[in-house]
Amino acid sequence: MNAADGPTPTTVVLLGCSSAATPTRQPVIPVMAAAAAAAAGEFRLGQRVHAVGDPRRIGTVRYLGPVEGHSGDWVGVDWDDGAGGRHDGSVAGRRYFVAAGERSASFARPTALSKGMSLPDALRLRYRVEDFTKEEQDEMYVFSTSQKRVSVEFVGQNKVQEKLKNFNDLTSASVSYMGVSSIGPPEELKSLVPNLRLLDLSGNLFSQWQDISALCQALASVEVLNLTNNIMENDVTESPMLENIRILVLNNCGVTWELVEKFKVSFTCLNELHLMSNKLKMIMTPDGKFVQGFNALRLLNLEDNNIDSWDEIVKLSYLKSLEQLHLNKNRIKHVKYPSNHPSHGPLDDASAVPFENLQVLLLGSNEIDDFSSVDSLNLFPSLRDVRLSDNPIADPAKGGAPRFVLVARLGKVKILNGSEVSPRERRESEIRYVRLVMGKTQSNDQEEIKRLHPRFAELKAFHGIEDEKPTSSTSGPQKMSSGLINITLKCVGPSMGEKQPLTKKLPPTTTVGKLKSLCESFFKLKDIRVKLFVEEEGCPLPQLLEEDTASLMELGIDSGANIVVDEES
Repeated sequence: MNAADGPTPTTVVLLGCSSAATPTRQPVIPVMAAAAAAAAGEFRLGQRVHAVGDPRRIGTVRYLGPVEGHSGDWVGVDWDDGAGGRHDGSVAGRRYFVAAGERSASFARPTALSKGMSLPDALRLRYRVEDFTKEEQDEMYVFSTSQKRVSVEFVGQNKVQEKLKNFNDLTSASVSYMGVSSIGPPEELKSLVPNLRLLDLSGNLFSQWQDISALCQALASVEVLNLTNNIMENDVTESPMLENIRILVLNNCGVTWELVEKFKVSFTCLNELHLMSNKLKMIMTPDGKFVQGFNALRLLNLEDNNIDSWDEIVKLSYLKSLEQLHLNKNRIKHVKYPSNHPSHGPLDDASAVPFENLQVLLLGSNEIDDFSSVDSLNLFPSLRDVRLSDNPIADPAKGGAPRFVLVARLGKVKILNGSEVSPRERRESEIRYVRLVMGKTQSNDQEEIKRLHPRFAELKAFHGIEDEKPTSSTSGPQKMSSGLINITLKCVGPSMGEKQPLTKKLPPTTTVGKLKSLCESFFKLKDIRVKLFVEEEGCPLPQLLEEDTASLMELGIDSGANIVVDEES
């Protein structure tokens, strides 16, 4: 590239070839001295920048200085999520830096990158409504049938304009993806929005904790701070007490638990901490045992991370105020309630109870595949709301359990997978579950039954369900009819036509395959392959009955059940 080919102020120039053509072992070119950095627009290594004219294209400065074969000084940027990069930090066989991805890096002229703006400037730009841009002015008109611009008058527009001229009335503000990189003079910020309570800084250029501390000090009224998609450095030093922050959102910020341990000393009054999408795998504490502090923390969100061991979650078991723990989209395979042995608790406190106040535990989209994990949830003393959806154990199509089995095995749960468990659903589910176990159990070993079905004996006694025993006083048709169950069949297949539901009495030993044949006969379905579903309270969709050899009793289907008859596509 010649010097004449330099970029315009709004153009990012990308240099380099694919990393696939780059040798695996290359010398890393030393970073240029201060003079080179000055020539590169006074950027610094580790600084967050965005492409001029595109505040959503964000990256981190990884190199400052010349690029061999090209004139002038360049800034090497590692772009978030790739964002149109060209290489991995090396060009023409020379490595300048190591990028996060094979094609996440590029070189750009300093004039093609923005170091961002101050928070006061962003607030004025976003909320000073009297200074409209051309695009905003265009949005205030519509075109008539003759293609003439007609002004649109918004209801209450003057009132809103008048109110926002005075920033004292602003209590919540969002400057997401506006390229904010600094808080500006603290006194200016404090005087501009003195009553701000909620601030959304998602997708900006913050990276240093000292800026966040200064922000929280300047805006003492802010209680909710959202820093999603600001990649934070592990640079926490001694910082002041920031007791005003109640909710802190650090989703996709590159946060490690070591960093959490450092900043928790400042955020002593946190009620909610959100740490989604940070690739967390381990919860590293100073002593390798339990997380302490966070005395006011009620909700901890660790969704969409890489945690695969329940032992890491056990380290959170003595957060005394914790009521909600969100663990969806991790890699957890087993759940086990921790032993309440005195030596296991914090500071050897024999009175401490693990997860004492935990009411909500979200475990959706993990890899749980065993009933012992489900049964262990009964040991959590306050647990009432559980999510297990998208785990193998809760997916009948993968050999998991239908909803009624989970409801029956979870005795204290009031909400399962986001749906309320009504008293009626609980009663019907528990009865179905008992009959299911009775139909499948071949052994009379009570200890073995208790190990496999811990609540079976309790539920059997509670609902007064007797063992089915043949009697000599009943025989023939009377005996046969006494064991039949009432099933309502409803046709919904598009090729079946309109057919009235039928209620039939069937033996509980009827298999799914036999019931399909009966449906073809009952509804006179010719050349239609049917599939059956059972409707269950609390499930948004009927549950498919897949196993043709399973009997109604084995599936826990009892009198009053509704079977949906559909057709194979």
